[in-house]
Amino acid sequence: MPKFQIPDIITFAILDYVIFAALFLISAGIGVFFAIKERKKTTSSDFLVGGKQMTCGPVALSLTASFMSAVTVLGAPAEVYRFGASFGLFFIAYTFVVIFSAELFVPVFYRSGITSTYEYLELRFNKVVRIAATIMYIIQTILYTGVVVYAPALALNQVTGFDLWGSVFATGIVCTFYCTLGGLKAVVWTDAFQMVVMVVGFLSVLIEGTIQNGGPSNVWQTAINGSRLDIADFDVDPLRRHTFWTIAVGGTFTWLGIYGVNQSTIQRCISCKTEKHAKMALYLNLVGLWIILTCAVFSGLVMYAHFEGCDPWTAGFIKAPDQMMPYFVMNIFSKMPGLPGLFVACAFSGTLSTVAASINALATVTFEDIVKKIFKNISDRKSTWISKGLCVVFGILCTVMAVVASLMGGVVQAALSIHGMGGGPMLGLFTLGILFPWTNWKGALGGLLTGITLAFWVAIGGFINPPPPSKTLPLLLRTDECTLLNETINATLSTILPTTLTTTVPPERSLLADNWYSLSYLYYSAVGCIGCIISGLLISFITGHEHGRNIKPLFIRPVCNLVCFWSDKYKKKCWCGVPHDEEDEVELDDGTWKKDVKMTPIEEKGMENSYDQISLQKSQPGYNAEEKSYTNTDMEKECRM
Repeated sequence: MPKFQIPDIITFAILDYVIFAALFLISAGIGVFFAIKERKKTTSSDFLVGGKQMTCGPVALSLTASFMSAVTVLGAPAEVYRFGASFGLFFIAYTFVVIFSAELFVPVFYRSGITSTYEYLELRFNKVVRIAATIMYIIQTILYTGVVVYAPALALNQVTGFDLWGSVFATGIVCTFYCTLGGLKAVVWTDAFQMVVMVVGFLSVLIEGTIQNGGPSNVWQTAINGSRLDIADFDVDPLRRHTFWTIAVGGTFTWLGIYGVNQSTIQRCISCKTEKHAKMALYLNLVGLWIILTCAVFSGLVMYAHFEGCDPWTAGFIKAPDQMMPYFVMNIFSKMPGLPGLFVACAFSGTLSTVAASINALATVTFEDIVKKIFKNISDRKSTWISKGLCVVFGILCTVMAVVASLMGGVVQAALSIHGMGGGPMLGLFTLGILFPWTNWKGALGGLLTGITLAFWVAIGGFINPPPPSKTLPLLLRTDECTLLNETINATLSTILPTTLTTTVPPERSLLADNWYSLSYLYYSAVGCIGCIISGLLISFITGHEHGRNIKPLFIRPVCNLVCFWSDKYKKKCWCGVPHDEEDEVELDDGTWKKDVKMTPIEEKGMENSYDQISLQKSQPGYNAEEKSYTNTDMEKECRM
């Protein structure tokens, strides 16, 4: 007796709609709350970076929710279902990304006192480099955000019957609403709430799916039998889609490009009241990334155990792999009204958090990098209203982009990778500025353009000339237990076997298509980043490199200190003339950093033990003895006292 038949169309019950609507109402309510609470704070700093008074907890949840979009909620389990649990190796990439972000990039941005990430580029290089990077960021973010809105709405619509354009426009309207009213604080706290919804939604699927499929041991054994747990693939071939190296190395470049130097991430970090809170937010966020990744991987394994004998995609029950997760949810929760609504709320929590973060970041970048350059001496009240207007504009643009994405067809898949393609060159640009003191503005601009050219070349070439099946083939997918159109499918015809496809005579391909264009998509960012760095350094030396003495130590991260810790002489040589030893950076009570000249040995000896240098620093306003860090004080409260 066949195990699966074409199911009746499963639609939402009233309770599902109530739970889904509650997500939007609570999100909008948070925006209204902060609009009322912060109504007396009228500066753009309060609106765009929360007055730099945020703590690490909500910022960490916000970071996790923002980068674990609905594409992750729907796509990652389907990835595990089709290709195996090697996707779980991303925990290595996430770890490296967070460490590099917290220890390399965030200290420079935080101490520079900037609001826009690209403001650093003008301080380090010049205005031309800043504007070029800003334009690149705006274009790629609008395009990516539009696809993030449309792709999950389409997948849910075709499986659950949930209204496509209703969900698209509801997402755009609600995100724009609470971003415009409450600013960054509303975005951060709404993200924190949506992060909880995502975890609860995942857990409900995991628990019920595991119960229906015979318990954890049966799910695990089924995954082993289906080769879904064969993740130890150390093949160094860069053309293989997913191996240990493509995920660990390529995944690090990809996520660092869209995470470590991304305005959305850095804006939240610099909104923290101290640098210690900013770093802690990133490390707590790493725990959140691991939790979401674990849930996604195990959801994929449970889904495979459920559909082991009848792959709904091959059988034609669904039209795309991204519809696997909603289809699975509607099957296991078919007799449990409310739970399908909870999962859809989980998926749209990822969408809402990503879109809100993008809108807020786009408004910040545009205001700081463009508006303030054109209109000088804008009052605080006007700057706030301009920032809110920009949120509305970008909310509309992202929603319109979702409509455009519906007309793209197969181009949508290419659009999803644009974020990574632009992130690699941007990572290379900031790396040139922070790690290589001799890079000049010509090298930075030339490197950025070279990196963009290389990344887009390989990605677009790979889209037009897809890699050969031997590099991307999914694992065994069976349909021998399906019933389709009241006829039992012949197992030998419907089962996808690697040998079946590889024995087909492929069309003639060029050497370029078989190698360069077949590169794993996870290396696109690495190509852009490395290409930017190498070309940037070459151009800098050809045109006359920058002298270290002309660069403020605040803008360079002396990582060579870790390598040459045993010798001050070699340390100074590696500084390339940057005077790191002349001044120490001290965090003030308002959260900014200044240079604090070191005392001479005579001055140090002349100080009494009870009143040493540490005591002097701790006597400054804003010092928190418990955190051993300086905090931003609320200036308004001080004025009222």
